[in-house]
Amino acid sequence: MITINIGPKQDPKRAIQKLKNKVIAEELFVELKRRKHYLKPSARKKLKREEAAKQRVKDHNKAVRRAEQLYNENFS
Repeated sequence: MITINIGPKQDPKRAIQKLKNKVIAEELFVELKRRKHYLKPSARKKLKREEAAKQRVKDHNKAVRRAEQLYNENFS
């Protein structure tokens, strides 16, 4: 269970932000989204493969940008 302690003079908006951060940190939204509808095991595997492929592309692009940045720093 998630609890948020706030002081008597603390802003309620800050408490809501703390709650949001804790929910995100515990990946509660991800779990709720995943359980919203039933996925067959084969569909779950396919989704996992697609997400892994997207992550590989992101990682590759990040590595390329980092290499370009290092190259520009060294040869500029």
